[in-house]
Amino acid sequence: MATITELLIAELDREMAGTRRALERVPEGRDGWKPHEKSMPLGYLARLVATMPRWIVSMVSEDAIDLASPGPYAARPLDSTPELVRAFDDATAAARSALAATTDERLLGTRWQLRMQGNVLSDETRYEAIRVAALNHLYHHRAQLTSYLRLNGEPVPSLYGPSADEPHP
Repeated sequence: MATITELLIAELDREMAGTRRALERVPEGRDGWKPHEKSMPLGYLARLVATMPRWIVSMVSEDAIDLASPGPYAARPLDSTPELVRAFDDATAAARSALAATTDERLLGTRWQLRMQGNVLSDETRYEAIRVAALNHLYHHRAQLTSYLRLNGEPVPSLYGPSADEPHP
């Protein structure tokens, strides 16, 4: 039977391939574009998607992230689509390494917190944090990103089946 860490690594390997294909299609020069005044800008969304896998490193190895000062987990400015993809590749490799170096006992038996200026926003097992705050959250923003791609005339990658632009990989 597979361990939880093995299952998370397998999911990371499977899901990040499609995420990378979406990031490769982010149009340059459109960082400030938004589909609606209440929406986040394309550049910020793409940087968030590219850097979110690194959150898993904190969830495995640290006790918390404080969003008021996220340090290496912040979505930092990136100047080009290739730089965006490199940041994603680095974040994904770091997440994979962190997962490979941990145990199911640590993921299930110890807790991780998301904080804002010291106030606890969530306190859950490391496994729950990885599933919800990192992976499910990333898939949500990846879906937003594919909508932004469509609205900017960029091809949408197939993720779970064919898209209008691409057969199933």
